Amino acid sequence: MKNIKDELQHIILGDEPIGRASQLKKTQSFLRANAGTSFKAEKQQQLKSEETTAIVTFAKKENLFYEPVIHDADFFSEGAEQKVYRLGDAHVLKINAGIFYETWLDYFNSLLIHNYFFPLTAYTFLGFKQINGELNAVVKQEYIIGPDPTNLDLVKQYLRYNGFQNKRNNDFYNDELGLILEDLHDENVLSSDGIFFFIDTVFYLTKQFYQKST
Repeated sequence: MKNIKDELQHIILGDEPIGRASQLKKTQSFLRANAGTSFKAEKQQQLKSEETTAIVTFAKKENLFYEPVIHDADFFSEGAEQKVYRLGDAHVLKINAGIFYETWLDYFNSLLIHNYFFPLTAYTFLGFKQINGELNAVVKQEYIIGPDPTNLDLVKQYLRYNGFQNKRNNDFYNDELGLILEDLHDENVLSSDGIFFFIDTVFYLTKQFYQKST
């Protein structure tokens, strides 16, 4: 787990853009700096409203507002945390107000971790969009068709093999990495020919994440 933890810490705590995730990483780096130079989980006390104000200024400066119109005719599905729209034949747009996270920084950390673990369903951050006066993040993801029923017991075995222990229902924890993974029900993990596609994940960092590997 040492190399994985080192890589994740570099992704979350480093500043350089990473490939196609440059816009995503640029925004996460801004939010991390905005949270304070001494970045520790217990110091993430910034109110989301204050964070949102800073994001709007940053997004205007960096041209990070998503300008294309999102048409109702392209609406695909909706969950508690986001709305999903078709984007051509191969991708979907996900419009997320970050309600599952205390801060926008938590949300962008989760995206980066998802992209590390699940590159087949990686998110591309396209920008922010104000919808009915509320700030939303707009991300693109490959459209995955999962024709097979998802066996959650097999998902739990897969995650356990990779160090994530099932704590309750569909929530998991990796003690070595200091990561919480939540809400992995059968609509968030699709299955095709024995391959799992994690299309919606919710990761949280714990204090353990910031400790150096031993």
